[in-house]
Amino acid sequence: MNTAPYEIEPERLPRAEIRMRFDQLKSKRPKARARDLASEIGTSEAELLGSRTSEEIIRLEGDWAELIRSLPSLGPVMVLTRNEDCVHEKHGEFNNVSIGPGHGIVLNKDIDLRLFMSHWHFGFAVTEVVASGKRHSLQFFDIDGQAVHKVYISKNGNLKPYRTLVKRFAAQNQKSDLITHSLPSGRENAPDDELDKDSFLTHWENLKDTHHFFGMLHEFGVGRRQSMRLAEGKFTRRLTNDCLGGLLDNAVKDQTSIMCFVGNPGCIQIHTGIIFKTAIMGHWLNILDKTFNLHLNQSSVESIWAVEKPTSDGIVTSVEIFNEAGNCFCQFFGERKPGRTELPGWRDIVANLPTL
Repeated sequence: MNTAPYEIEPERLPRAEIRMRFDQLKSKRPKARARDLASEIGTSEAELLGSRTSEEIIRLEGDWAELIRSLPSLGPVMVLTRNEDCVHEKHGEFNNVSIGPGHGIVLNKDIDLRLFMSHWHFGFAVTEVVASGKRHSLQFFDIDGQAVHKVYISKNGNLKPYRTLVKRFAAQNQKSDLITHSLPSGRENAPDDELDKDSFLTHWENLKDTHHFFGMLHEFGVGRRQSMRLAEGKFTRRLTNDCLGGLLDNAVKDQTSIMCFVGNPGCIQIHTGIIFKTAIMGHWLNILDKTFNLHLNQSSVESIWAVEKPTSDGIVTSVEIFNEAGNCFCQFFGERKPGRTELPGWRDIVANLPTL
């Protein structure tokens, strides 16, 4: 975990001021999303919810690990994980939940999550009126007030276990100010000319598991986007920034099962399976399936890379998408399991993507 000091905090708006500005904006644009209104007001989404606690918005507190272990009781849900550039939505049920010191995992085909509990700071139970009626959700936020993960109760779901869980974890003080802090700045990458590039690429060549890739980057002080450049022509290939539509269209056409990873500091959410419907709406590239939706902001794309990582099961190929800040905000793989080689159809799809 990065241990850099927190940045100087901006001046915060009083709770009453946030609520007043929200009410004014919401009356003019009733369909606007809370996240967008919070940004317009000049606050975070968590602080916006914290300013509006009521019977409809209840602040939660307690052991988040224990709360997550209780989520299977909710039955069918929709889970949402997002970052600034991409939104990942999956329908299913919580099963096979395991939370250890600092880390957690939810491991089934429908809801597949990797949890980093040091980034789970604030929680709310939210009831809101939408076109289809009342919608109930549990929403969790990082220390900077940005959303980590949201769990929405299905339209015809059983509200009894939801209400039991909310009552169990409701904070005693619903009116206290919610204090956020900026996340530490990211670690500086080592300059290219100070790196032993040959040693770095040799380590890459001898990888046995894709999960060891992050550790290798940390060991050499190399950023993920920087590694793409260092390995270009050997393990990476820069693709055109408009290649994603073709990637997904070919996966649909060939019925090639894919994996899609979207995450933030507190949660990575994974889809595995065949996709059926894609659509481009403005600058948004979308997957619009019954149990999986993806919304990717193509205007955020700085670069896209085809990446090969050696493993004990052979080469694993991914497509990694970066924004201007150098953050990898979405990844695609072919479906695979440990002990199995990569799908040839997926490798062919990536091989045919245009090089920049």
